[in-house]
Amino acid sequence: MIDTRIYEQFRDIGRDLYTANMISSHAGNLSVRLGDKLVIKRRGAMLGQLKPHDLVETGIEKNDSGVALASSELLAHRTIYMSTPALAIVHCHPRTAIAFSLSRDEIVPIDNEAAYLLKKIPVVAEEFASGTPEMANKVANALKDYKIIMLRGHGSFATGQTLEEAFLWTSILEEACQIMLYAKLIDEPFIEYRKMSESYTKF
Repeated sequence: MIDTRIYEQFRDIGRDLYTANMISSHAGNLSVRLGDKLVIKRRGAMLGQLKPHDLVETGIEKNDSGVALASSELLAHRTIYMSTPALAIVHCHPRTAIAFSLSRDEIVPIDNEAAYLLKKIPVVAEEFASGTPEMANKVANALKDYKIIMLRGHGSFATGQTLEEAFLWTSILEEACQIMLYAKLIDEPFIEYRKMSESYTKF
């Protein structure tokens, strides 16, 4: 039985991801770590309309739930929890960020908030970008040094101490990419608005 407070966090963040156009109807997944267990969205559930029975609790290191319906990205979530201090993960498909991931090895924000909070977002690539050990290891390794990363052509993985924090990094990334897109459409030379802007791309 999933704790009501945990269900409400999943329900609210899932709804917010959907209304922000960062997932299609059945895409994306969320998880939280509870000691040596994790709670994750059920495979095929609609993230924007989660019900209590859409959440699955299972082991971090092995499946001891007897449930075969956990998200197809369960392996990636497990690997991230075993490799980082994350207590929550948000995975979704932010459309503008995915578009930029197709042509870049890293996304460097040009707006002040994202440049300050995220610095830059690496783009990792894997031929089979869903559910494989290779993909899980690449994503987990990248998240050792970053709050959020992009898997090329697939989506973002963000970590935090809470789902809300991981959602924050996701929201900032997509907003930064939308600003970059608008700046490209406007197509005018930038005017420097802050000192030492080049340092925002470094840790």
